[in-house]
Amino acid sequence: MVAGLRATGRPLRGGSAILLGCSASWALWFYRPAFTLPSPTILSTEVGSHTALLPAAPHGNLAGRHFRPAFPSDEASERQDARLTDYVSLALAAAGAATAATALRAVTAAASSEPAKKEKSFMDNFGVFIYFGLWYILNIGYNIYNKQSLIVYPFPWACALWQMAFGWCIFVPLWLLRIQKVPKLSMKQALLLSPSALAHLATHVGAVVAFAAGAVSFGHIVKASEPVVSSILNLTFLGEVCPWQVYASLLPIIGGVGLVSASELSFNWLCFGAAMGSNIGSAARAVYSKKVMKGDIGENMDDANVYAVITIMATFLLIPIAFAIEGPTAMLQGFKVALAAGGNKFLTQMMMTGLFYYLYNEVAFLALGKLDAVSHAVANTMKRVVIIITAIFVFRTPVTPLGMAGSCIAILGTLLYSLAKNKFK
Repeated sequence: MVAGLRATGRPLRGGSAILLGCSASWALWFYRPAFTLPSPTILSTEVGSHTALLPAAPHGNLAGRHFRPAFPSDEASERQDARLTDYVSLALAAAGAATAATALRAVTAAASSEPAKKEKSFMDNFGVFIYFGLWYILNIGYNIYNKQSLIVYPFPWACALWQMAFGWCIFVPLWLLRIQKVPKLSMKQALLLSPSALAHLATHVGAVVAFAAGAVSFGHIVKASEPVVSSILNLTFLGEVCPWQVYASLLPIIGGVGLVSASELSFNWLCFGAAMGSNIGSAARAVYSKKVMKGDIGENMDDANVYAVITIMATFLLIPIAFAIEGPTAMLQGFKVALAAGGNKFLTQMMMTGLFYYLYNEVAFLALGKLDAVSHAVANTMKRVVIIITAIFVFRTPVTPLGMAGSCIAILGTLLYSLAKNKFK
């Protein structure tokens, strides 16, 4: 998400990013009951079906499908699910706490030492590891909380709107307090940014809809095929022709995604199509950035403010679309039912999705800014692997041997593509 917007994350100062990320990790442990999942027999989007009632939606849900929130009614089942998922919550919280403790000790030591010599600071030496730890933790947390909230509140367009609008709670106070310079741009410059905002909308909404319609692991496998879409758009709109080695590296991606799709037990076209739509949005945003967004786009429009302005524009674009597809009345009724059934657990899930969505983009910018192209490719590939494996275990998604083989081939293909493009550019 970073590469397409000049940068799609706002560069927090190192200390602030660590503090926010560690606080989020602590919240994962403190709110560990939020990781309690419904029994697999009632999880329709993953392995089974659920039967809790949801109010009738006059506009229906996406593609006319009606999802229903699920909460276990059997107390023993709740305790069993809680034990299964507490390990994930504990691991995430422990990782965040360990990162925070290490950072705190080193920063304290660095602050107490006299700067007699110009040596590398603690963040120069270990910042990349801290950022990557937080990036992975926040990314995993977002994917888990996002899926949980979609199970309880099956309105993906409303959830996507909430997550995008949550960023306002962060960058607007920064502008009001003069911590961040307020962006200034004309109507002409705003129109120049509008295609990027539309592509940003498609990228995020496509992913949320895909994760609502199908398994998180399958959605990420399909999203791994983004290089194929990028190559097609670069060739079509920019006339960019890559060496044959780069195009050859796309074959494992195509073959791997095909194997996974053919063997996926919970395969459905809505999940596949929405994930591909997310890929198209992300690739289109990158192509547009290369072609158009190099000129004057306003005053105080650094990377942070470009992302903030595009987020604001995308939010306004999304409001009428979300209302037209799901309907404000149905959204509100569904929210009331989910809140009555889930209470604070549901509110925690919704809050965490918005917070983690914004923070993992922030930390990703800091982490990727410290890497060369090869390390970037490896780190991004490993991030997807970690998310897929975590989603399979947390949501107990059944995977066939053929599906596992296809996943490995597709992920390896994305790595080969990144390495080949860097070598032969």
